Amino acid sequence: MNNLLAAWKEFVNCKRCKIDVSNFTRNLLFNIRELNDDLNNKSYCHGEYHHFKIHDPKSRDIHKALVRDRLLHHAVYRQLYPFFDRTFIFDSYSCRDDKGTHRGFKRFSEFARRASFDHTKTVWVLKCDIRKFFASIDHQTLFIILERYIPDANIMWLVKQIIGSFHSTVSGVGLPLGNLTSQLFVNIFLNEFDQYVKHRLKARWYIRYADDFVILDQNRVQLESILIEIRQYLHAELKLDLHPDKVSIQTFASGVDFLGWVHFIDHLILRKATEKRMFRNIAIKQNGDLDKFEATMRSYLGMLSHGNTWKMRTKISCLHSIF
Repeated sequence: MNNLLAAWKEFVNCKRCKIDVSNFTRNLLFNIRELNDDLNNKSYCHGEYHHFKIHDPKSRDIHKALVRDRLLHHAVYRQLYPFFDRTFIFDSYSCRDDKGTHRGFKRFSEFARRASFDHTKTVWVLKCDIRKFFASIDHQTLFIILERYIPDANIMWLVKQIIGSFHSTVSGVGLPLGNLTSQLFVNIFLNEFDQYVKHRLKARWYIRYADDFVILDQNRVQLESILIEIRQYLHAELKLDLHPDKVSIQTFASGVDFLGWVHFIDHLILRKATEKRMFRNIAIKQNGDLDKFEATMRSYLGMLSHGNTWKMRTKISCLHSIF
């Protein structure tokens, strides 16, 4: 009960005005007690999902669970995340405390500097993306991985209830993008790959963010050899495949697109698609709520401060002053 109540405080933040959350709140203690009893009796059954699409900019399928189930996701996450986070490699940056995209691309720049001996030698970058990542997670493979770490049968029963509540086009495959627990489960799943790359392939300069990863090396032939082994491991061990159009090996000096920024030796610029989307979003919000517009502008200015974006920041500041 204490964990469910603490999870509710985290979950309800900034969601109180949502109709489904408001309805759940009316009988909050009864609903939480009922959920607690269902868990104790093992009569809990995960509900259905509401499906919708978002465009950021590419189309993504989001599956939103019921409030009751999302509360449970938070409760499970609160208990499992602190343990599993300690098992992850340092250079995994997605959905982790004190990580994120900014620290990820700064680490990438640091690796490029170290691998090239302060940009005095050519360094090559292998960049990859896993094809249909969330939709391709095999449940049985994930269960096997989780059982290595979780000896408690009750916890595994609950975890299987959550994971088994969803599948993509094939039964027993796929995790929903909308679940908080999915963020943790995919990191646990790909931690197997991280450990393989670091300890079996001995890749010194490796960074992963969700299903995007890069490996830096002074030897292109070495990266080509590593790529073959990566493809074989992902397919054989995790039943995943690399996206055929999103695998490249190029020099760092030629400019590498990673985590929304294009990285060069002496500067960092925003990806063109991100820039266009940003100004399109600003144009839409100019005629909306003033407070939301100002918050959006401040957010963009903060993001742009991480790169060489003086012209863009000046343009946004001018728009901000006008409105």
